[in-house]
Amino acid sequence: MVRKKTERKNKGYSVCPRLRADISSPLRSVLNKSKNTKVLLGEVNNIDPETQKVIVGDETIAYDTLIVATGAKHSYFGKDNWEEFAPGLKTVEDAIEMRRRIFTAFEAAEKETDPEKRRAWLTFVIIGGGPTGVELAGAIAELANQTLKEDFRNIDTSEAKILLLEGLDRILPPFAPELSQEAEASLTQLGVVVQTKTLVTNIENDLVTLKQGDEVKEIASKTVLWAAGVKASAMGKVLAERTGTECDRAGRIIVESNLSIKGYPNIFVIGDLANFSHQNGKPLPGVAPVAKQQGEYVAELVQHRLRGDSLPPFSYVDHGSLAMIGHNSAVVDLGFIKLKGFFAWLFWLLIHIYFLIEFDNKLVVMIKWAWNYFTRNRGARLITGQESLTQFGIGDRSSYTSTDNKLPVNV
Repeated sequence: MVRKKTERKNKGYSVCPRLRADISSPLRSVLNKSKNTKVLLGEVNNIDPETQKVIVGDETIAYDTLIVATGAKHSYFGKDNWEEFAPGLKTVEDAIEMRRRIFTAFEAAEKETDPEKRRAWLTFVIIGGGPTGVELAGAIAELANQTLKEDFRNIDTSEAKILLLEGLDRILPPFAPELSQEAEASLTQLGVVVQTKTLVTNIENDLVTLKQGDEVKEIASKTVLWAAGVKASAMGKVLAERTGTECDRAGRIIVESNLSIKGYPNIFVIGDLANFSHQNGKPLPGVAPVAKQQGEYVAELVQHRLRGDSLPPFSYVDHGSLAMIGHNSAVVDLGFIKLKGFFAWLFWLLIHIYFLIEFDNKLVVMIKWAWNYFTRNRGARLITGQESLTQFGIGDRSSYTSTDNKLPVNV
């Protein structure tokens, strides 16, 4: 299996991520009992399907079967300059950057004396009303209204304004309408302002320009978070150029019914990089269960081919969708049953713990979540790197006595 980079993608990170060791497991550790498996750290620069070789830096690796699962990255719909102002959430590093921006905003507001600028620091805009956006909005609302409420002296963190913007007519579009309504009601109860049928037309100079019907308005915000669109990784373009296969508008490779590339039966594309439209004419959603089932299918298909057999076309089984909203609040759509509130929240927790890879990770996360549940503590609250303070105008490095400018600032 070839990944363009060895960074690990996760679709379920909270805005206040745990330590990376709690939620991620090294590939070497996961695969250490598979003695015929080699793990290499590197970046795939090119692929030669004719000679069946993968170029990783200065090294060339031959293959019999190639499985590409390089995932997706944020899509700003042609406005790539927005990424600087509105980071997305696809990796652990993205989660840590979001945490840094959120906590730094409260710190900056604590020191700000200008009321207008302080309001901008305490205004959080989340763009995109899918599961990621809903969880972000709920987590920030709980931080402001509960976790941080007694920690500051010059600001009332409960006055923070959290806006969740969605272009369609409801949040959580893939869910049943009644669950979308439940999610919006729960967010409103937390103090989140949900605005649907709202399009973002510009982000710059700490201003977000919105269009609602014919009305255009601007919102001053120092913290804008992106949870809207995604596009395929750059490996999609490389594969398209080398194999002549088609890509969709998001850069995903259009695959055959067995997840291979047309004309290249020994090259498979799975996960967010694949456009699989053979079940109902629509691409499968870019969620973890799809990638997992595709990976299991291709692994089984390769084993069958080695024995001279084959398999029926891939078929995705949708076991349902989950979205966390906040403390004791979530929505779950399993098709045959729909849950909301506390039992949905409990189900969400159990499922996420179950799918962590190693037992010690499951145990540590379960204990921490239990502790945080009773204490209402959101866990890690570090602002990593003093350079982040000067970037956000809080101070310069000369005002600190520490000689290690990489020490985290504990808030």
